Amino acid sequence: MKDFTTYFTMTEQDVIEYVQKKLDIFEQNAELECREIGDGNLNYVFRVVDQNSGQSVIIKQAGPVARISDAFKVSPDRNRIESEALKLQGELAPGFVPKVYSYDPIMNCCVMDDLSDHEIMRTALLKHKKFPLFADHITTFLVNTLLLTSDAVIDHKEKKALVQKFTNPELCEITEDLVYTEPFYDCEQNDVFPETREFIREEIWNDSKLALETAKLKFDFMTKAQSLLHGDLHTGSIFIKEDSTKIIDPEFAFYGPAGFDIGNVIANLIFAYVNASFTIEDQETKEDYLQYIQQTISDVIELFTKKFLHAWDENIKERTASAPGFKEWYLNSILEDASAAAGLELCRRIIGIAHVKDITSIENKESRTLAEKICLTAGKTFILERANIRTGDDFVNVLLQSVRKFIEGEKFYDSSKSHSIRTTG
Repeated sequence: MKDFTTYFTMTEQDVIEYVQKKLDIFEQNAELECREIGDGNLNYVFRVVDQNSGQSVIIKQAGPVARISDAFKVSPDRNRIESEALKLQGELAPGFVPKVYSYDPIMNCCVMDDLSDHEIMRTALLKHKKFPLFADHITTFLVNTLLLTSDAVIDHKEKKALVQKFTNPELCEITEDLVYTEPFYDCEQNDVFPETREFIREEIWNDSKLALETAKLKFDFMTKAQSLLHGDLHTGSIFIKEDSTKIIDPEFAFYGPAGFDIGNVIANLIFAYVNASFTIEDQETKEDYLQYIQQTISDVIELFTKKFLHAWDENIKERTASAPGFKEWYLNSILEDASAAAGLELCRRIIGIAHVKDITSIENKESRTLAEKICLTAGKTFILERANIRTGDDFVNVLLQSVRKFIEGEKFYDSSKSHSIRTTG
């Protein structure tokens, strides 16, 4: 039996031994079964179940290289960062992250709640499911984790200590390369759909203005320690069911521009929208689902704005931040960064090495090409026009204008109609 005093990458049987020897979660007579369920780019995720009681937990272990490619050498310390981020997020936004039971710095693994009664949101959206409470849930999480970890609210020394605690150079470098750099030139590592390559060359790689703006954004990302970010908040990092939303996988957590997380959520809703546009055959069903996604995009921006302004008034402690007009300036800067981040995510998931199933599962080549062009066009607009994008309607209209550029004669939800904001209060 292994003693687990020296790090190694565990197998399913190793995990069972680890649970029996190191954890005090299950009964002594537990009949444990373990299955590796991870399908992400970086880590190994195991589900351990007691066949007698049905009790279960998740054990997540970080390895020394990324699963997506051995070329990515990443520190297993990311598991510590994830564990500590989840604990802090759980305090700031109770109920929106899984409970963490323990973290083992030797085996670089954490033990947390099993969310098997939820579904990965990307998978659910690909099945064209609806979640009316999502916008309300995600905006509460975003406001609480972004504003309440900023200099506007917490003691500056405490905030600087958190910046140090969540310094995450290896995973930040992945973001700096895969999100801000490689998609915007003809990088060998990019994985481009052949039918879209010439469009990418003309519209993305050969655009000097876009190169300048993405350079500015990269330096903002590297230097703007504004809020504690999740750092990789896409629909594959969200477990969901009708009445519950759980944010997982904050291993990319670090202090950066607050709008980054918001923009990633918006971009991945757009991927769901584009997928539905090309995969739902019944026109009435399609229009209904596209209306739902558009409403959700708008609600995320509008609810974030409303809740942010309220939370600012309730929590602000920095005296200079109470100057008239400052909170509006601060919020506008976040929304501008959110637009930019949405654009970066839309471009990098099409051009770079890490794609999304929303697009790759579109089987018809012509349809996938159109889908990619829509995403890239919207992405470019979100980046270049970010200073003018502020409201929910603004974000939706960028999407619709990109759709109309490539698809004529289709019926889409009229975004000029007023959007009702869904909230549980």
